[in-house]
Amino acid sequence: MTETVSGAHILCRTLVEAGVDVLFGYPGGAIMPFYHALPEYPSLRHILVRHEQAAAHAADGYARASGRVGVCVATSGPGATNLVTGLATAHMDSSPVVAITGQVSRPMIGRDAFQETDIVGITLPITKQNYLVQDAAELADVVRDALAVAQAGRPGPVLIDIPKDVQNQKVGFVPSVGAQHAAPLPTASDDTIRRAADLIAAAKRPLMMVGHGVILGNAYAEVRALAEKTGMPVITTLLGISAFPEGHPLHLGMPGMHGEVHVNRAI
Repeated sequence: MTETVSGAHILCRTLVEAGVDVLFGYPGGAIMPFYHALPEYPSLRHILVRHEQAAAHAADGYARASGRVGVCVATSGPGATNLVTGLATAHMDSSPVVAITGQVSRPMIGRDAFQETDIVGITLPITKQNYLVQDAAELADVVRDALAVAQAGRPGPVLIDIPKDVQNQKVGFVPSVGAQHAAPLPTASDDTIRRAADLIAAAKRPLMMVGHGVILGNAYAEVRALAEKTGMPVITTLLGISAFPEGHPLHLGMPGMHGEVHVNRAI
């Protein structure tokens, strides 16, 4: 059944439908319609931070600890740009984060309006995808897509920039039916696996570098089985430290400038 509601309510409803239950944010003028709608959705728990950078870092930490998408909210201009460090961290460390930012009204975009910043352009290098929503009728699909993109394949941050007048715009909204499903994990073909096995078998001094992907893919047992079957020594990256038992006789340690000398020599 179609209802006529504002973009701000569409945003709240779509987040609720997707199972989001906590947001980290700091209000401001361009995101205020969303904050006015928020009290009507008690299942969306909003945690007020003291600085937008803390909202991005909190969303990143929540994603790492829970395995779910972390959501952060900020206003336009300096509110949005204060998210950048947290989004860059989430991008580098593969954390599923969705950032929602307010933007100046559509007629004012590109006219150097008060607290107008091209946050879409600024965050292009540090997000998997970002959106500038130009019509409230597109908002629900954009939010659903953003949540899916953040979790699919290698997880990472996504940004949704929503002009203030789009948040106030009233359009028809059709609630989603059925549960939201995460994208399936990618799989390797038999040929790819055979080629990898041949390369390992032919290697004179094989060394297994284990990274964050093992943790994201919950592949602890498989990596250990491969190491023990082949006898390959194992090194772990900074983000992959817990992916292989440190007390295992095949474990050498961590490489890099903060790693150990014998590990870097092994490489």
